[in-house]
Amino acid sequence: MALPSDFSSNKNSGPRVYLVTGATGAIGKAIARKLAETGNSEVVLVCRDQNKAEQTVKEIMDLTGNSRVRFELADLSRYSNIRRLVERWTGPLHGLINNAACTPRTRLVTPEGIEMQFATNVLGYFRLIDEFTAILKASAPARIVNVASYWAGGLDLNDLQFTRRRYDNNQAYRQSKQADRMLSAAFSEKLEPFHIAVNACHPGDVNSTLSNDLGFGGHETPDQGADTPVWLATHPIGQQKTGRYYEYRRVANCTFSLDRQAVNNLYERCANYSTGDNMGTYYRKTNTFGMQEI
Repeated sequence: MALPSDFSSNKNSGPRVYLVTGATGAIGKAIARKLAETGNSEVVLVCRDQNKAEQTVKEIMDLTGNSRVRFELADLSRYSNIRRLVERWTGPLHGLINNAACTPRTRLVTPEGIEMQFATNVLGYFRLIDEFTAILKASAPARIVNVASYWAGGLDLNDLQFTRRRYDNNQAYRQSKQADRMLSAAFSEKLEPFHIAVNACHPGDVNSTLSNDLGFGGHETPDQGADTPVWLATHPIGQQKTGRYYEYRRVANCTFSLDRQAVNNLYERCANYSTGDNMGTYYRKTNTFGMQEI
């Protein structure tokens, strides 16, 4: 599938506005900094911790000389936070980079009653795209980059929250990244008519909090991990192509997206969570559990 690469629209004569989630983590910070280094860009970091957010924004501005860097606070495992983020948004959005993820070693549940990895890694991506769709349409041509992984598989559509299987953070993470790649394919078809490209990518084997929680570590730097996501967010190919999965700037085969029935089934199930049909019991606790930004 292909989309036009038209950057001459009058409504896009201002800075290119990017939103990066998980932006205080190793890869997310590198993505945000590299985007801030591009000409005529405005970068918005979505973070949970205000102190980390303020430090990261200052660091990026000092390193890049770009004063158009700011942050928004939101816990992306919670739908209420995502909706408030979108309600606060003013102006255009040209690039949404979904990067925030977690992989807690024990099964945790959000205050909305949803298993933490599924809520953050899957529903977080789905809900941000869904809620920002109207803004992205008005800003088009626009792009969505979903940071996924080659470490993906084992999706059980009948046990998305590990209520039937024994929870294993590695298995839950692989399931969530398969889901991200499938949802990228689903959204690419729905948004292509509106000149919004949706692509997924593997960021590389970066040594981060998340990779260490999985027990892997990593041999690549954050800048290496940020390379493909930033390339998709800024290079013409990232607008011209949609529904693809990339590794190291190259299209890679994604068998998960070929199963259209499973892709549509996953999309509908995620949509049901966003409408409340599958919401778990709402817990009155207000503390946040174990979400880490990669």
